[in-house]
Amino acid sequence: MIDALNATWDAMIAEGQPFAMTETEVRGIPMRVFTSAPPDMRFIWEMSAGHGDKPYLVFEDEEMSYGEAHATVRSLAAYLVEQGVQPGDRVAIAMRNYPEWALSYWATICIGAAAVGVNAWWTPAELEYGLSDSRPKVVICDGERLERLNEVIGGLREGGDMHVVSVRTNGELPSGGVRWADVVDADNAPAELPAVEIDPDEDMCIFYTSGTTGFPKGAQLTHRGSVHNLMHMAFANAAAGAAAAAVAESGAVEIEPPKEVPPSAMVPTPLFHVTANNCVLHPLTFLGAKLVLMHKWDPGRALELIEREQVATFTGVPTMSRELLLHPDWETRDTSSLGSMGGGGAALQPDLVEKISKAKGAVQPSTGYGLTETHGIITAVGNIFFNLKPTSAGRIMPTFDYKVVDEDGNPVPDGERGEFCVKGPAVVKGYLNRPEATAEAIVDGYFSTGDIVYVDDDGFVHIVDRAKDMVLRGGENVYCAEVEAAIYEHPDIAEAAVFGVEDERLGEAVGVAIHLVSESTLDQAGLTAHLEPLLAKFKIPEHVWFLDEPLPQNANGKFLKRQLRESLTAG
Repeated sequence: MIDALNATWDAMIAEGQPFAMTETEVRGIPMRVFTSAPPDMRFIWEMSAGHGDKPYLVFEDEEMSYGEAHATVRSLAAYLVEQGVQPGDRVAIAMRNYPEWALSYWATICIGAAAVGVNAWWTPAELEYGLSDSRPKVVICDGERLERLNEVIGGLREGGDMHVVSVRTNGELPSGGVRWADVVDADNAPAELPAVEIDPDEDMCIFYTSGTTGFPKGAQLTHRGSVHNLMHMAFANAAAGAAAAAVAESGAVEIEPPKEVPPSAMVPTPLFHVTANNCVLHPLTFLGAKLVLMHKWDPGRALELIEREQVATFTGVPTMSRELLLHPDWETRDTSSLGSMGGGGAALQPDLVEKISKAKGAVQPSTGYGLTETHGIITAVGNIFFNLKPTSAGRIMPTFDYKVVDEDGNPVPDGERGEFCVKGPAVVKGYLNRPEATAEAIVDGYFSTGDIVYVDDDGFVHIVDRAKDMVLRGGENVYCAEVEAAIYEHPDIAEAAVFGVEDERLGEAVGVAIHLVSESTLDQAGLTAHLEPLLAKFKIPEHVWFLDEPLPQNANGKFLKRQLRESLTAG
């Protein structure tokens, strides 16, 4: 069946087909680009105006249509221009996943400015750092972020004025600040967006990388890169769907079709990251889909919304899919609308792929692997094909060139492990104000992902681990993702994070922090007995901590392994 997918894949990129490619220079480097790629993301937004009265943004009991959203965006865009925002300037968006996040984003990028996605979890000091680094002309923020901003706005304004627009709050405003309701008037919006020229290779968005130590770096995303990520997602979904239909028609497999519902998606992850913004907001807006936003992640509430809104696509981090399946309401809620469940941010463990495949209804697992620095996905796999290669992250999107290199930077053959490096129009321009970091990460157009992978005979990428997420135990490399995948095969595991523990004899030993499902009595002896048939002895954790509370995560849903290691091994 993989042959059917690969044949469909090749046919769709052939000359004259919708995803045919040509070569052009991007920032002075020859790259493949889609021949039919739209010019910029403003084009994508303007195309969505045709969806008119269709529901667009749902938040709690609020619903906004595409027509209402377009009027609001036109009004805000005109206001930003009145405040002196020009192409090349920046507008920061600092809030949780309110509808105003998406509206502010579209208004900003449609006037040629760059949207700065502020991490909503940042402390006042981190907020001050991010805004000092990006120097936005305008900050649009909610009440929680406004409180933190008020603590640092004085110092920020010493470097130049920074206008503040508050959303959904009556909190105290800094001098000159205004409230959203006082400046955005959808009923009297201009008939058109402000006229601007947009350079597809200039900054469209600044997203700060989700590093768990040190100051984050502002990745410079472009219109061209975002357009190509959108087309990568459309291509991957179309190829998988067409190939699955061909396989089903041949009688090789029986596929239960999902319930027919209008396109819709839940947005459980923060919009200030590419998973939600580039991989959900962008493509689903283009499709005219309904986007269901959440005030905060809660699996029970998510299931309620899936039932109420007939959500068709769930894209989050793997822990969220696992929490949905483990939740007691999973069996009683109507989830028949779901056709796809999965996402990115971390690898879907093979057991989770199987659990989704065997779940009630017609839901199929899906995943995409990528980074902020690649505007979203580098690889993707879904539908019935994920079940055939549950340890893979999918095939590499067609506009990417890639190489897998050893520790000395030398390419290794397919099938051998090494660091994954990619080149293409979806690689970011660089890091804001960090020319040295940019030059280190992107060499001759190739971005070094920091991920250890191998590519199999079918062209599927298998992520072994992060280059830094590896335990060196007595000279043996232990890849944390491999150990975690084996641990997750035990039904009592809700969350697991493997990391290295300092060891006087071995250098490092393998440790793991575990959060169990409710009422489990699993102990270390039981865990070891479970792992012995699955892993070499040196890979089995010697240090095991069972935690009553869920494991700490960053805003992108990744476990804070450094924090866990430091807190659990202290003293």
